[in-house]
Amino acid sequence: MAIEVLNETDKDIDIQRVVSLGQHLYQGLHIHPESEVAVVFIDNDAMSLLHKEWMGLDGPTDVMSFPMDELSPGTREAPAEGLLGDIVISPTVAAEHAEQGGHKVADEIALLVTHGLLHLLGFDHHDEDEKHKMFSTQDQLLEQFLGYTPPQLTDTGK
Repeated sequence: MAIEVLNETDKDIDIQRVVSLGQHLYQGLHIHPESEVAVVFIDNDAMSLLHKEWMGLDGPTDVMSFPMDELSPGTREAPAEGLLGDIVISPTVAAEHAEQGGHKVADEIALLVTHGLLHLLGFDHHDEDEKHKMFSTQDQLLEQFLGYTPPQLTDTGK
């Protein structure tokens, strides 16, 4: 499995849990094990720069996705294969959202990794039909991984 996790912050990140989640997502979304994804944790200053450059919005956000090969979910018979891209997460914003939602930071990070990976596979939430499909897939995958109904994504205008 080609899941790379980088922590460029001083925050404590359970990298093995992120890798385990990635393996779960690969299986659930029928992604070939050799498909590459990077999950990078960055500080709010770096996230603010990316958020401004790519979205034209000020301040940090929780997660951003940068797709490479524009893959879509595969099937058991034909798993998606290629370079997925990068998921960039601010653990500081994740911690704020976890506190607001009353759940663990690790579970918020699991939510953001899942959300980011779905974006790499072409899921989006610009209209109600797309949003329903994305969030129901996200909830199902997270519930399987976490063992309980997952936290909801805080709408930060992404």
